[in-house]
Amino acid sequence: MCDSLRADVPGFGGGTLAKTPTLDALAKDAVIFDNAYTPAPVCVPARQSFMMGQYPPTHGCLKFGQDLPPHSRTFARYFSDAGYYTVACGKLHHRGTDPMQGWLHRIGSETAVDWPVSGREQIGRLKSRGAEELKLAGIGKNAPWYSDRLTTQGAEDFLHLYDRAHPLMLLVSLQQPHFPYLATEERYTECMKRVQASGRWQTDDEQRAAAAYLGMVEQADEMFGRVIAKISDLDDWLVIFTADHGELFGDHGKWEKRSFYEGSARVPLWIRAPKQFPAGRRSANVNLVDLFPTLAELAGLPIPGDLDGHSLAPLLESPDAAWRNESWSFINGEQVMLKSGAQKFCGPDDPRLFDLTRDPEENAPQTGEILEPWIQRALAARNGYYQ
Repeated sequence: MCDSLRADVPGFGGGTLAKTPTLDALAKDAVIFDNAYTPAPVCVPARQSFMMGQYPPTHGCLKFGQDLPPHSRTFARYFSDAGYYTVACGKLHHRGTDPMQGWLHRIGSETAVDWPVSGREQIGRLKSRGAEELKLAGIGKNAPWYSDRLTTQGAEDFLHLYDRAHPLMLLVSLQQPHFPYLATEERYTECMKRVQASGRWQTDDEQRAAAAYLGMVEQADEMFGRVIAKISDLDDWLVIFTADHGELFGDHGKWEKRSFYEGSARVPLWIRAPKQFPAGRRSANVNLVDLFPTLAELAGLPIPGDLDGHSLAPLLESPDAAWRNESWSFINGEQVMLKSGAQKFCGPDDPRLFDLTRDPEENAPQTGEILEPWIQRALAARNGYYQ
């Protein structure tokens, strides 16, 4: 898992500006979901929804800074109770009084909790500096790089020690390419050449940020490669790759996330189990909340009845499987996105409807009476009714 990775940046997602040989090689044997969405284009509620298999209005973690109640039934706890040894390497973003939330073993950095007395910030905690992020972008090693170095080494060390006495669930969750936008000189230089040749970004600030972001994607890919190299029987594993949300990357003049534009709300997702499912691509709308029931079904466990997500197993078996072709996303539990087929509604405030078949860059929103049924569905979804 990455943080803030656009779906169209890795090679398997159609990207040409960053080199991602590890992810691309794995994706060749995977089922790739081209329309996967985050349940919230904000780190914390996205990750809690991912863990719970529920949308933010259901589990109640709506905003950055919130956390799940202690002892919530995350998929980690569900698998731990089922006999799996569950190991989380890297970022989870549980900073409440239960930072484990069902994982039996945590490795790497980003394991701090909020101190109950105000004024004690976590050292190395990342805060958005808005437009200043672009001016500070360039060559260097940032907090995500240092965190991911520990995460990667921890995952490698654990796999060296793993004795196979118990079935294993292993999460390797990197922070890159999350801001601040800094990359090593070699990667930055190579990516800058591609950025300038593309003509996509015009200002020096944006070109620096784009080159650094792409360099961080390459650094993450290399780190994943180190972990994968420790697994000798990879085809016997179920391997999933995704991200918590995307990155606007200059689209519509914006950077970072907190937006329902495709760059922010759509995420990379593939599931690799070559002995079970042939490689292919799927166009159906799916969501990170679908991973909990998918994991349960593929492991032969009952799917809890209170999940909002649905198992992707039918789509893994066939692109023609019956599927409710819809996906939801939320910002602060108030603003709602509904992707239904190629139609994407954002509202209910300042409601807009995009037809991504005709308008893939989301420049021509539809307005008027056509929006009314969409608005009503969005209002219901804020109260947990996803009909």
